[in-house]
Amino acid sequence: MELYFKKRRWKLLLLISAVLIGAGSLLYTNWLIGQMSVQERKSVELWAEAMKRLVDTDDGGKQDLTFHQTIMGNNTTIPIIYTDENGTILGDRNIKYNEKRRETVLQHELAKMKSQKAPIEIVLSANVSQYLYYRDSNLLQNLRYFPLVQFGVIMLFISVSYFAFSTSRKAEQNQVWVGMSKETAHQLGTPISSLMAWVEILKMKNIDENMIEEIQKDVSRLEKITERFSKIGSAPELITNDLKQVLQSTISYLEKRSSKKVRFELGLDETIRYDVPHNAALFSWVIENLCKNAIDAIESDGIIKLQLLQKNDHLMLDISDNGKGIPKSQFKTIFEPGFTTKKRGWGLGLSLSKRIIENYHQGKIFIRQSEVGKGTTFRIVLRRH
Repeated sequence: MELYFKKRRWKLLLLISAVLIGAGSLLYTNWLIGQMSVQERKSVELWAEAMKRLVDTDDGGKQDLTFHQTIMGNNTTIPIIYTDENGTILGDRNIKYNEKRRETVLQHELAKMKSQKAPIEIVLSANVSQYLYYRDSNLLQNLRYFPLVQFGVIMLFISVSYFAFSTSRKAEQNQVWVGMSKETAHQLGTPISSLMAWVEILKMKNIDENMIEEIQKDVSRLEKITERFSKIGSAPELITNDLKQVLQSTISYLEKRSSKKVRFELGLDETIRYDVPHNAALFSWVIENLCKNAIDAIESDGIIKLQLLQKNDHLMLDISDNGKGIPKSQFKTIFEPGFTTKKRGWGLGLSLSKRIIENYHQGKIFIRQSEVGKGTTFRIVLRRH
């Protein structure tokens, strides 16, 4: 479990870093937007003042209006509409529209401006005023979306980097596991052959046949384990056969090597065949992993039930126990490599079981139900064709 939580901490640290970068960018951009919004307000106020000066000029053109005209001409980005006291539109600036749709577009823009900014009053005389409405320039509007785009790019970069790193790391791990598995199978071959020879010698002696039979079963068990290790990394051969044969032989082996306090129940119909494509050696491995986990979860007397069901084109196997149960928060993480609640173990049993069922058999394995203190039910689903 420690290895698993180390990986989770690393992922969490990566996510927090991305959030902090995005939050920092968002805060800075919002501050920058605020500063630009103030500057745009000042520009519009200056534009309004220049407009007022032009209107106020009635001295026959003797006053130099070049400066005021320059101020008004320099506004090429901020959309502006000015109206009279009754709301009649008198003019506009920096708003694009087709002349036929001028009134519709300007009314729409005016409503938008009223909802966004307070108008600037241009007092022309004691009884006459005009009102200047405006909204953020397109540059400022686009800048508001920049932090979200930047945050999205950061998250995309981190996701792609993490995916590439994980894929590379998993590929390396797979190569190591395949190499170790095949080497283990190779090393087991010699002592197993020797044990088989010793069993034959024991048969010629005056020794209890039941004892020899159990030794023979353990040697056969070692052969099966060797076969499993030798198949890791290779596409296993799936043979359509009756699944209850695998279940019966696996349970029979486990019963004699488990505590007498644990009882096994196999629920199936002996009169029908549960034919499904499977690899007997690998599927038996999955059953053993699930049953051993169930045995570990049962703290005293307990029962492990295996129920085999057929539904349409699928075959379902439920493996239930009355052990300590699994918290709902661990329903998915329990299948991750390295996750284990045991003091000993590498946390690979359920991870390998998931790989065998889903990658090799194109099936599904999941926790159907579990309650802390009452027990757990795993479900395996296989396609019959």
